[in-house]
Amino acid sequence: MPERKTRVAILFGGRSAEHDVSRASAANVLRSLDPDRYDATAIGITRDGRWIVADAGNGAGAGGGALTIPDHGPQLALLPGGQGRVVVLQEQATGPAELSAFDVVFPVLHGPNGEDGTVQGALELSDVAYVGSRVMGSAAGMDKDVAKRLMREAGLPIVPFVAMSSAAPISYDDAVSALGSQEVFVKPANMGSSVGVSKARTAEEFEAGCRLAFRFDTKILIERCAAPIREVECSVLEDAEGRIRASQLGEIVPSDKHGFYSYDAKYLDADGALLQVPASVPPAIAETIRELAIKTFRVLGCEGMARIDFFLHGEQAFVNEANTLPGFTNISMYPRLWEASGLPQSGLMDVLIGHALERHKRSRKLAFERE
Repeated sequence: MPERKTRVAILFGGRSAEHDVSRASAANVLRSLDPDRYDATAIGITRDGRWIVADAGNGAGAGGGALTIPDHGPQLALLPGGQGRVVVLQEQATGPAELSAFDVVFPVLHGPNGEDGTVQGALELSDVAYVGSRVMGSAAGMDKDVAKRLMREAGLPIVPFVAMSSAAPISYDDAVSALGSQEVFVKPANMGSSVGVSKARTAEEFEAGCRLAFRFDTKILIERCAAPIREVECSVLEDAEGRIRASQLGEIVPSDKHGFYSYDAKYLDADGALLQVPASVPPAIAETIRELAIKTFRVLGCEGMARIDFFLHGEQAFVNEANTLPGFTNISMYPRLWEASGLPQSGLMDVLIGHALERHKRSRKLAFERE
């Protein structure tokens, strides 16, 4: 008899400003799964939080582009403690229908309500294997303020920053005094894909940047602008045995018209940035950055995968942030760096899913009750 395929649920979309980026990432993940090994179901999370069965097979998105979420598709719910069992909520009076249980869930979600530990908590309660970091690593990696505090405590090199909320505002003059720079970056503390990020050189620009960032989060980060800098990224991967490795480095060179790697430069402007893989970095510095990437991965409690972003100022590398669910679009650095390191996307999927299954198997052996 042929071996049973591993049943994979791909979660995408989500209640986040990065909803559309997730749809593009999910299409790429779906195309990368070996149809002879995996039986994949795409589950779209609408902007209002409903889980909708979007497609029942590996063929979705085969033509490129992004996955779509049906407006009136069947709604799905995971069963708490159900070990991957789900029910499809039907409108007919016959009641809900139950699908075959999923072996593993692959969250392809970016930003709040997906990358921040919330979905990971639901998956933990459902007792199902899932790809990527668990609750703590996801939450710590998502909150830039918390992540930078942990990295600073561990002695990792970071750019000076201050955090503020609407209840405890900071003026431009106070930020400049604290950071020692007239030029600062203002960004939401819990957001990715450069959403809500702006550069400020005056009090007026600072106030406008704060208003923009507060549209996406209740806490914002103000960082010193360390110029000139190069933006370098490293992909980190953990396998089923717990071995952690770092990829080759990639460099992002934004075009002059954007000034930094903004959302528009990433996704809307085909000429917004040049992605150099591998990065042109001296071997000794590249090795230091790879070591810092693995240390950051461990300090933040990441698991499975993360893309660690750096600022390179001369020969000094600063850790910028960790992305625990990095982009998987056709231009995204995480899979591109592994391809450049000799691991194709189909093999990358195998490692990520293998790690998720083995971790779940190990966690189910832990004792939760006293004998």
